[in-house]
Amino acid sequence: MQETMAIETAKLTRTFGAMRAVDGLDLAVPTGIVFGFLGPNGSGKTTTIRLLLGLLEPTAGEARVLSYDTRQEAGLIRERAGALLENSGLYERLSAEDNLEFYGRVYHLPKAERAARIQELLTHFGLWDRRKESVGTWSRGMKQKLAVARAILHRPQLLFLDEPTAGLDPVAAAALRDDLARLVAREGVTVFLTTHNLGEAERLCQQVAVIREGRLLAVGHPDRLRAQGGKPRVEIIGRGFTEAVVAGLRARPEVAGVEVVNGRLAVELRGQVETAPIIKELVSAGAEVEEVRKGQASLEEVFLTLVNEEAEA
Repeated sequence: MQETMAIETAKLTRTFGAMRAVDGLDLAVPTGIVFGFLGPNGSGKTTTIRLLLGLLEPTAGEARVLSYDTRQEAGLIRERAGALLENSGLYERLSAEDNLEFYGRVYHLPKAERAARIQELLTHFGLWDRRKESVGTWSRGMKQKLAVARAILHRPQLLFLDEPTAGLDPVAAAALRDDLARLVAREGVTVFLTTHNLGEAERLCQQVAVIREGRLLAVGHPDRLRAQGGKPRVEIIGRGFTEAVVAGLRARPEVAGVEVVNGRLAVELRGQVETAPIIKELVSAGAEVEEVRKGQASLEEVFLTLVNEEAEA
């Protein structure tokens, strides 16, 4: 069975004068997943969202969102999509309940459905008991939760979230991520997420794309990108990792690099090799080994490698 796509672009390009904000972008985002769109500041992430919502005309190429053409059917896309961009869209003098009531009327939700949906979302985000309070008195984390509720109020098929946890403290960011993950799982909405938080992308996204200066560098499941973009590694926890011990490891042909981080050895390997000889050498040299952990590069390391390689090309 052919996979249904929520978003498809072909050579999508947008220029501003001499600058190419989006440069020949080819994307295919399946329905029902959280898709991470990753890139440094100024890489074209927000411009891409505006193109997909039909808020900007492409200079070249084309895009279809929920099977609608962004040039000709932008209104239909915006009716069926939700978006949280730079502006939360909240009216701070109104209560949380009144904010959602206003947007429910904008979306022409029937009165009974509107009331039930508002209670459902405010309860999900832990805001129901404070629904009568003016939003202007709330913390940034609470406002962001309400902004996500506002964006998904009308049960959109597709939700665009542009840096939803930016500026939040770690506790508020983690709470919003958890609430968002549960909401997406429950409602089956497709999410197009831009974020600077690579750990966030690893936890939430089934696919990610990395762009720089408007150009697509890589796309795929986070595990596949980690496997392709980083060398295998092993972390060794113990004691006695002297300069002589580290120098001996670096001289081994299967070892690409060694770092001592907080008393732990981080050893980068040249391919899939056995770690037993490495451990044996450490013990023979007088080191004490307590724990050995094998793994791949983190998504953050892969991201930095891709971006830096593109910058040097």
